[in-house]
Amino acid sequence: MPIKCRKICILGFRSVGKTSLIQQYLNGNFAFNYDPTIENTYTKILNIRGQEYEVNFIDTAGQDDTSLYAQSYFLGSHGYIIVYSISNLKSFEVASHIYERILRMTGKIHTPLVLVGNKMDLNSQRVISRDMGKTLADSWGAVFFESSAQLNKNVYQIFEAIILEIEKADGNFKEKSSCIIT
Repeated sequence: MPIKCRKICILGFRSVGKTSLIQQYLNGNFAFNYDPTIENTYTKILNIRGQEYEVNFIDTAGQDDTSLYAQSYFLGSHGYIIVYSISNLKSFEVASHIYERILRMTGKIHTPLVLVGNKMDLNSQRVISRDMGKTLADSWGAVFFESSAQLNKNVYQIFEAIILEIEKADGNFKEKSSCIIT
């Protein structure tokens, strides 16, 4: 099978752990010092379900609800990961603004998307319940995860899920049926 090229944008409020998730996934490390991202692109070859992918991850600068987005984030992107911090209400609110902008920029009603509530390691400071995140993701038709880049919790699953969502949108993977015939 020929290698498939995919572009995935990681978006979210500032300091929610977008870069930390990418670094943990790509390099298996976590940086404890915070260095704001302007924009970085990372490329990795992945093998998921026997298919090879060359994936470009666009690590965006932190957004707020009034940020202007580079059109390059949306043009040619196959899927999006929106990240918020479970300990930051503003980041959760901004996630909805980002989602609305994705819909406006892409013109699609449904686009491959994963919503991530990051920083599970800060559970004692939690202000966004798991149910709130799951309810929001369900309303978008998105996959939902809570994660911790620091503890490497659900990091791999996030990136595999976005590839599978892209493939489903392209009609290449069917969802597993939970129907059992006896």
